[in-house]
Amino acid sequence: MRSTNSLSRVMIATAAVAAAATFWGAGPAAAAGSTTISPAGAHAQLKNIGNMTFTLGTFTATCTTMVANGQVPASPGNHNAAGPVSITAAPPSISGCSINAPFTSISSITTSGTWTISAQNGSPITGSLIIPTGGVVVKTSGLATCTVTVAPSGPATVNGTFANGTNSTTNPSTITPNSGQTVPFTATGGGLCPTSGNATFNVKLGAYDTDNTATAITVGP
Repeated sequence: MRSTNSLSRVMIATAAVAAAATFWGAGPAAAAGSTTISPAGAHAQLKNIGNMTFTLGTFTATCTTMVANGQVPASPGNHNAAGPVSITAAPPSISGCSINAPFTSISSITTSGTWTISAQNGSPITGSLIIPTGGVVVKTSGLATCTVTVAPSGPATVNGTFANGTNSTTNPSTITPNSGQTVPFTATGGGLCPTSGNATFNVKLGAYDTDNTATAITVGP
């Protein structure tokens, strides 16, 4: 049987995708630090493309669905001549999660707080998803009955890259987390649950313009 530390870390990573998540990052080269997210004022939806998988050692957790909703700032707030542009988003919905460990399941995932997406145009575009303090809580049942909390002591940042798409149906913009990104967590629940650690995740995400599917959410100068 896998170690308890690995089990709980994967469980918390499942919630954090929030990973997640990693929203913004790769496209055309930046112009002198200038960043623009387009279309201005568009409602944006972030969804996983394929399953989200979370691995520590030989242990893997899989989630089938992650959805987060936010909005691109209206003009002129969607442009910064000398730095990144930020978007605030509602807590994501995460579901369809399972763990390949015997006699243990994820019983609930709760997300909360204001999530922040920040993009800096460049080559590649860099970006981050900032998970608020305590923004994800995962409860498990079975052999390991734990309550795990993401970002217990302060906001957690996950960095990645962004590739501009052409539309929000067949070719959406896509987001990929940088290799080795980690999310801190604490866990309570008894002898089988660790008290702290870090978890990694791997997920490809799509960014969709829900106001006009003929366009994509893009990052440029």
